Amino acid sequence: MVVRLSAAERKHDVLDAAMIEFAERGLEGTSTEDIAKRAGISQPYLFRLFGTKKELFKATVSRCFRETLEMFQRAAEGKRGDEALEAIGHAYMEQLETNRTWLRAQMQAYAAADDPEIRAVVRAGYGDLVAYVRRVSDADWPIVWHFFAT
Repeated sequence: MVVRLSAAERKHDVLDAAMIEFAERGLEGTSTEDIAKRAGISQPYLFRLFGTKKELFKATVSRCFRETLEMFQRAAEGKRGDEALEAIGHAYMEQLETNRTWLRAQMQAYAAADDPEIRAVVRAGYGDLVAYVRRVSDADWPIVWHFFAT
């Protein structure tokens, strides 16, 4: 018996595969054929789900920022001020140390931000992170800037 995944489940799998491929070779160096192969789907189906490679990249970047925000929220749950900032920093460093794909995917997002559409996704995602950290830590901008710059 073959189990058919819903379009939402398939999109999730494709985003997982795309993150790995884009992290390795970036937007320009990654083929949709490689992503489709890794996700176990046909290339035409990949285009049916996302339209274009750039749309898939944007969805991957957006998801990466959303998952980072969720990680920050879990780390800071029930905490405020310096305690929240420290918990977020610890969770972020642990993620960077244990998930090299995630780190490379972030770097590829920044590298592709010359494109105005991608820059808008990066700006929105990064802005959400900064706004959240400022809100839970009650820190002034220089402290938050230092947090993200180091």
